[in-house]
Amino acid sequence: MTLSLLQYRSADGERHVALIAEDGVARRLSETSSVCDLAQAAIRAGLSLADAARAARSDEAIDPDSVELLPPIDHPDPAHLLMTGTGLTHLGSAESRDAMHRAAAANGALTDSMRMFLMGVEGGKPESGGPGIQPEWFYKGDGSQLVAPGAPLLAPAFGLDAGEEPEIAGIYLIGEDGAPLRLGFALANEVSDHVTERGNYLWLAHSKLRRAALGPELLLGSLPPDIRGISRILRGGQTLWERPFLTGEANMSHSISNLEHHHFKYEMFRRPGDVHVHFFGTATLSFSDGIVAAPGDMFEIEAPPFRLPLRNPLALAEPAAVAVRAL
Repeated sequence: MTLSLLQYRSADGERHVALIAEDGVARRLSETSSVCDLAQAAIRAGLSLADAARAARSDEAIDPDSVELLPPIDHPDPAHLLMTGTGLTHLGSAESRDAMHRAAAANGALTDSMRMFLMGVEGGKPESGGPGIQPEWFYKGDGSQLVAPGAPLLAPAFGLDAGEEPEIAGIYLIGEDGAPLRLGFALANEVSDHVTERGNYLWLAHSKLRRAALGPELLLGSLPPDIRGISRILRGGQTLWERPFLTGEANMSHSISNLEHHHFKYEMFRRPGDVHVHFFGTATLSFSDGIVAAPGDMFEIEAPPFRLPLRNPLALAEPAAVAVRAL
């Protein structure tokens, strides 16, 4: 069985961390209120994050359904949490993206999306173990864009779409020596504006600047190679759309180590103390089936070995007046 960490707020408003151990019971950790602090303590003690959590585990069991679940990672200064990701990394992921841009290649040439995907198939898992072909990369925002399980996913008023992307995210802390340290993995909903992206591929950067949610659990240790989950949208309590999704390296055109290399090769992403949430991509979108999500819809994502699902309602933000003036 797997080990995972939860961050939560109790009824008195205090923050806590809990360890879900092999028996499936969540038990509060003593003397720590954040995974970030626990990780720093593990570094100082020369322990793995799992061993540090075991050492701090108390006998107090908690019911995840009775507490306010927080994202499984955060940072006291949201500007020092960076959310980024990679696309076209999964077998089948190019099909929906290719369909968006096929009209631009009416002469029969491959779209840039399909070319990028095929480059990954050929060179994304180098047998040498060294770095392979670099993937598509995008920026989603800082910690202010990170949404807790159960909290509304606010879509901007100027957006044209707010579609779910069920996937796995790697969670990292940069050590004092500038070395990236993988803390674990989380279930994720990397919401994107697919209508904006379809309008012009060069608007991909705009389409990704949206809020994203992480599931309650930080899965410790290695990621299983074959993960099979379910993504669904509920409207009025009824299932509007549902499809299975596959992830894990067995279903990817890139190895996780290759995705990590091409993110952390940039020195600015190795700033000591920073936290990184890096989304690994997906091949399953309701947008590809013609679904248009609406405010009030509930996104649900579940996938073993994560024990707890990720659920978030979609909401629409109020329009914001933005004016620039000379100083």
